[in-house]
Amino acid sequence: MVKLVNPLYQPLAVLAGGIVLFGGVRIAKLPSLVMLPLSVGVATVGAGIMTSESSQAAKPKRRSPAVEQELGNLRTQANKLAQKAQSLKAEAQELLTQSLQMELLGTLQYACDRTAELPQKIEAMAERLHGDDSILSVQELQQQRVTLQKKLAQSSGATYQQLQQLDQSLQRNISLAQQGQDARQAQLLSLSQLIAESAGVLQAMQNQLRSADLAEASQSAELKNLSDELRDFQENLDVLVLT
Repeated sequence: MVKLVNPLYQPLAVLAGGIVLFGGVRIAKLPSLVMLPLSVGVATVGAGIMTSESSQAAKPKRRSPAVEQELGNLRTQANKLAQKAQSLKAEAQELLTQSLQMELLGTLQYACDRTAELPQKIEAMAERLHGDDSILSVQELQQQRVTLQKKLAQSSGATYQQLQQLDQSLQRNISLAQQGQDARQAQLLSLSQLIAESAGVLQAMQNQLRSADLAEASQSAELKNLSDELRDFQENLDVLVLT
């Protein structure tokens, strides 16, 4: 049922009513007393139809249940990881107090701060994925691969291997998008894997901080390498979350 709306809010509906009135009176030579109510009716009904269509177009669509579930899992993972990062940062500030440890402390703090930003980044990504009409495009995914390829060219060792795995995930997502399927769930699964791996690195950092003799250069260097690895994980997450 079309809801009656003031036609003055829809200029196109007023125009349609005016055309009906002009055509009826000037061309068909019908009495204005007949055409005037008819033109008003056309304008009113037309305004109702236009308003209804605009309302339907503006109404956001719901994400698929699978995507909603993956987003919920990601939010939980991200919040837990951020809390652990903040806890580790506070613990490091208590344990790393010697002047020779300040560089190590700064490296660790930076990695933890980047990790603590993850929940906000996930929420920003969730906004972009809102609605069933926001399926990731091939162009978006290919842009993510371009960014990733630049990082691969500058990486080595464990970081290079981890980036290769991420690149393979992006290739699968591009294939899904090219087939006309929704690649969002696969993208979220890739993010979930990266967050889980980040949690593993964070736990290793905490173990090293508590048990190692950080006065020993080799053990201090190992903790710094773990901090750098955690930072790299966050930068790799940014490829999927922010690109």
